[in-house]
Amino acid sequence: MEPKVRIEDLQAGEEAFSLSKVVKREEVKAYADASGDQNPLHQDDNFARSVGFPGIIAHGMFSMALVAKAVTDWVGDPGALKRIRVQFRAPVFMAEALVARGRVDQVDPSSRRVTLSVWAEVDRAGERQLPVKNSRAEVELS
Repeated sequence: MEPKVRIEDLQAGEEAFSLSKVVKREEVKAYADASGDQNPLHQDDNFARSVGFPGIIAHGMFSMALVAKAVTDWVGDPGALKRIRVQFRAPVFMAEALVARGRVDQVDPSSRRVTLSVWAEVDRAGERQLPVKNSRAEVELS
């Protein structure tokens, strides 16, 4: 698969991508079914409220999946993603717009590897929250 980005065109510090999706209950349920994570925190509003949330929350890995998709869409080849490491720092609620972003941190032309800072954010009442932060991805361009 031909990559969408060329290592020769990349510079450290530049914004790489932004991918947004509105979190929907049906998608969180489908993720729970696919992953086997049937925790009521992700499926039962009453349970979620009983532990202090306004309703169900998305799985952390659901948010990470959007970050991984943003990286692979940007590079154009899912096989180019060699490593991803994330920290989950805030819940994601239903109907929130979750935005995955990335910035080029390092470009190594000799190994054809690019290291990115990656994160996911939501706007909650005018305040930026980072459900995924302190995270990195590494891709190898052909």
